[in-house]
Amino acid sequence: MAGMGPASAVRSVQGAGKTLKERVAADKRLAWGLAAVVLAIFIILPYLFAPASPFVDHWVTALAYVVMALGLNIVVGFAGLLDLGYVAFFAIGAYSAGWFASAFFATVNHGKGIHILAGSFAKLQPGIHLNFILVLVVAVILTSIAGILIGLPTLRLRGDYIAIVTLAFGEIVRVIAVNGQSIHLGHEATLTAGRQGITPVDSPQFPGMDAFNPLNLRPWYFTALVLVLIVLFVNFRVRDSRLGRAWVAIREDEVAAASMGVPLVKTKLMAYATGAAFGGISGAFLASYLNTVNADQFEFSFSIFVLAMIILGGISNIIGVAVGAIVLSFVNVWLIPDVLHDVPHKIGLNFDLTELSFGIFGFLLVIMMVLRPEGLLPERRRQIELTEGVGTDEALYEVRM
Repeated sequence: MAGMGPASAVRSVQGAGKTLKERVAADKRLAWGLAAVVLAIFIILPYLFAPASPFVDHWVTALAYVVMALGLNIVVGFAGLLDLGYVAFFAIGAYSAGWFASAFFATVNHGKGIHILAGSFAKLQPGIHLNFILVLVVAVILTSIAGILIGLPTLRLRGDYIAIVTLAFGEIVRVIAVNGQSIHLGHEATLTAGRQGITPVDSPQFPGMDAFNPLNLRPWYFTALVLVLIVLFVNFRVRDSRLGRAWVAIREDEVAAASMGVPLVKTKLMAYATGAAFGGISGAFLASYLNTVNADQFEFSFSIFVLAMIILGGISNIIGVAVGAIVLSFVNVWLIPDVLHDVPHKIGLNFDLTELSFGIFGFLLVIMMVLRPEGLLPERRRQIELTEGVGTDEALYEVRM
């Protein structure tokens, strides 16, 4: 600013600040515009296909997986706590629907059942039948408690040790689900039905609407879409909050975070509880949508499947995780079983490609780690971390030459 007077310098700085504010405002308007366009596409999408179209079915499943992936992203992406037992929260959420929205506890209230704001058909059935919204609330409460319980043993652990503890927790829940028919609760009731499964599970029914049915998947689709929008809103708000910044601080350097006054115990437990709650919501929804709760659904491989979604999309990037969940979901429910399943037979091999589903997911992750380790839509901070120093040695060598 040589030759420029004080007043001119002040005006120049104010003009630069104004330009920056205008750019930020323009970026926000662009982001909101893109969000509105994407939302409009998702609203129109189910009307482009038949009400019971397999394509709509695939989208319902994909949206449920988005909710689950965003929950795991809070634990792994925001707080940096590797969780290999996330399937446990899926199981607890699903059993919340099985226990409180079916005839499983048929002897309760002397066989008359308990009905709270239940649908017209559910009111005639024995067992416990709560409204779908109440089932989601119960799932959130139970899974949040479970998230705190899994978090307590990991408070003094880091890295691989956290992964081992969470993996063990997931296996404990799976074994209880498989053998729960041997755990008697009185009045001929058991904890679970094992591999026999709890079925049927009540379909949602909201005031002024008929109960959801498999011949029209659009209500299921829009319910899943609303759940995704709620979870996205919570994710963005929490990420930019004081709690979200505390999670990031723990992820980057736990010792430094503690020295700056971040309460490690409370912050970690909040991460586990919040992530678990989203897993429970998705589990309850899928139980109702699939009309069954079966112990075979809760294999360890499912935890890896959800973890692969956030790695593919970009760890800690909210939109990236949602995209990764949709991509892997369609690979799992459409691309492999419907499009590529008979490729081995065409080249003379005697097996179905669906038998290698998780091998294919593993191969995709290897390719991803080699070509783009930060994910499809990486968070800015993580992208800088993974690319920092790339090419440094070569540059130094050229200078020395």
